[in-house]
Amino acid sequence: MSLFSSSEWVGMLVTSDGLDWRDGMLGARVRVALWLRDEVGVGNVFSKSALRAAITGTEQVDRRMRDLRPAGWVIRTNLDKPSLQPEQLFLEEIGAPVWEKEYRAAGLRQISAKTRRFVLERDLHRCRRCGVGAAEAYPGEPGSAARLTLGHVNPHASGSAAAAEDLLTECARCNELVKNLTGVQMDAGQVWTRVTALPLAQKRELLEWMGADARPLRPVDRAWGMYRQLPAVLRDEMKSDLQGLLES
Repeated sequence: MSLFSSSEWVGMLVTSDGLDWRDGMLGARVRVALWLRDEVGVGNVFSKSALRAAITGTEQVDRRMRDLRPAGWVIRTNLDKPSLQPEQLFLEEIGAPVWEKEYRAAGLRQISAKTRRFVLERDLHRCRRCGVGAAEAYPGEPGSAARLTLGHVNPHASGSAAAAEDLLTECARCNELVKNLTGVQMDAGQVWTRVTALPLAQKRELLEWMGADARPLRPVDRAWGMYRQLPAVLRDEMKSDLQGLLES
């Protein structure tokens, strides 16, 4: 349900707030909200590409749009509104007016720096969904570099805070896919084809991972994940030190 009645929204829109979604000084979530309010409007369809073209100079603009959902904004995808194309979205309801100061943090789940460090270290600085490590290239994509972020075990749950048990380490790509607003995720048939193509020993190993809901890492995997978190200068020094140790 919308946090405000139709009459209240009419009053807000009739009274100009002087805010423009084109203003680069505003936060990305605010700009997205204003663009949806002023350019799209409730009950209308828009595309992801149109959103990205409008809110330029901002990374992960799709994520900023998702951040509106816990604040009462209802934005439908083709997954829950079959009449939509994969690229289309439908603005069903406007929630909290996040462009107003008192609502700026509405729906945001604040994660402390301490919790963030704990989760990254607990997950060994690797994506819990695909296993890629920080700054590693994705399989078959030389030159790519994975960026790690924190996702929620329940991506669509709302709330203003998040504890470590509610969080997991994800690469930015998996974080986008799991929200069902960007990208195309593999279906069960495609995954099963890859599973059945594995050698017998790897099938058994995969089944163990499924049972534990985690992929156990060797000490060398753990050391690699920690190494990748060091600044480039320190990584170069450590590589040289290890080479010297092995040659001594």
